[in-house]
Amino acid sequence: MWDTVNDIAFNKRFFFMTSKTPIVRQSSFTLVIPQLVAIAVAIFVAVRLSPTYGFIYGPAVYLLYSFGSRFVLAREHRAGVALAKRQKFDEAIPKFQKSLDFFDRFPWIDRFRSIILMSASAFSYREMALANIGFAYSQIGMGAEARVYYEKCLERFPNSSLATAALRMLNSNDPGKTA
Repeated sequence: MWDTVNDIAFNKRFFFMTSKTPIVRQSSFTLVIPQLVAIAVAIFVAVRLSPTYGFIYGPAVYLLYSFGSRFVLAREHRAGVALAKRQKFDEAIPKFQKSLDFFDRFPWIDRFRSIILMSASAFSYREMALANIGFAYSQIGMGAEARVYYEKCLERFPNSSLATAALRMLNSNDPGKTA
């Protein structure tokens, strides 16, 4: 907790990327395990190759791979999230659509994201893309389009808590509809 208004302004400006846009991040413990194994293997191999600097090289290689794979393979998703954080929802929609198209073409990358992208997200990139497109449409006042994407998300991911919660919110003004 910040003590003064000046502390808040200083810390927002210099330490945090603030956004009024809600961001949902949910990790899966089971998807963290492959990452722990990967870093352990990287350290083990690096120590075997260079006993002196292995504890530095191993984590460095892991971090390079982790950030590099996400930078390259999930760039459209990250670009869409960045635009959504800046409340440029109309520009974010095509980015999320490109992300959806990419992961639809290469579903194995999404399925094995904990190893390939070193992502422990409980949500698949395809599920996030559909929900994010729906969210972006809802933020620019296109509720009908938002509903279409949330329903598509539920068709493909029947247990999607993101789409279910969003449809409940959309339906809250219409008592005749249910999520």
